[in-house]
Amino acid sequence: MASTDFDLEKANFRAFYDGNSRILDDAKNSLISLIRALVTHDGGVTISKIEGRVKDREECITKFNLKYRTELEKLAVNYSIRDHISDLIGLRIVCLYEDDIEKVKESLARHLTVVDITNKIELIENTEGSFGYKGLHLDLQLDPTRRLQPEHQAHAEYNFEVQIRTIVQDSWSVLDHKIKYKKSIPNRLKRRINTLAALFELADREFRLIRDATDAELALVNSDVAAGLDVEDVFPEDPIASQQVEILGADNKEVTASVRKPIALDAFGFLRIANHFFKGFDFEPHKVDGFTEEVNALSPGITRGKFNFYMRSNIARVKQYQRFYEAQSASVALNPFTLIRHCLYLGDEVRFQTLLTNVARTNFDNWLKDFPDDEHAGEVRASP
Repeated sequence: MASTDFDLEKANFRAFYDGNSRILDDAKNSLISLIRALVTHDGGVTISKIEGRVKDREECITKFNLKYRTELEKLAVNYSIRDHISDLIGLRIVCLYEDDIEKVKESLARHLTVVDITNKIELIENTEGSFGYKGLHLDLQLDPTRRLQPEHQAHAEYNFEVQIRTIVQDSWSVLDHKIKYKKSIPNRLKRRINTLAALFELADREFRLIRDATDAELALVNSDVAAGLDVEDVFPEDPIASQQVEILGADNKEVTASVRKPIALDAFGFLRIANHFFKGFDFEPHKVDGFTEEVNALSPGITRGKFNFYMRSNIARVKQYQRFYEAQSASVALNPFTLIRHCLYLGDEVRFQTLLTNVARTNFDNWLKDFPDDEHAGEVRASP
């Protein structure tokens, strides 16, 4: 029964905590599984990690003493320490980007009962010259339906806290706790801490902007494919962007003219061209990145138009070789990356020879000698 006797309430809380430690730990694990399922299947957000803990018994008492005890005793209000520890069971969701935090919050709010919200993001951003730990804290309860489910009945009465942070915010929080003194310190140290916190905040923002810019580039790739644009409409051979320069006109007077500047091959240009020739193939980002880098290393300054030219000029011949090769090796298929390697090699055997292994290059060279023209190039010769 609640009272105003702090020593008595400490003893009561310790007895409650020790007597329910196993239930609290089971509750933590059960809630982690529930939250992971809700966020993964409902939120559409990539999560870095979800973890939880049961707050240390003495930390709970210390928190109550510092935050609630004085005011409650001043008002002569009976209290129970347990009722004021909203984060006895605490979960942390670490997502990738700032705008994922709101998506996760909305997902949890759809399925659980929100008791309270502490928005430390707004608290920091609305305070001039202040930097520090940012994140969103939700005090939650199981919704009425879940409280009746067998797997939750043992801990249905417990509230729990969920902290939602980005990877950068989580990293800052961990490091911030390692700084022993942050308030009553010389101004020069405060400035250095604030500068560091600002860099973390900038990193969070830049990661989101880079993601958005990458998505915009990929949208261009997908729009070209969806619109059915021929790759020549997008990247003619050695495509170039208009550029205004001063040149001599017919009467030897300087006039402004439009000239063209080659556009270097990058991962997005590679995708727009590759998707044209291999519609429906899933080009994994890390493979595209590495392959484009490999091509650029062998042919520094290669343009998107030149790459397109190699593909357009050689893809029919390479596909003939693909039919011949796969007919002979029924268990082996040449994937689009391998076909692109052959197209580049056929376009410039010296520059791109290392794109193929020695065995692959010998097989291809022999086939080219055996079938110097297109006729019957994809057929398998009958055994003598």
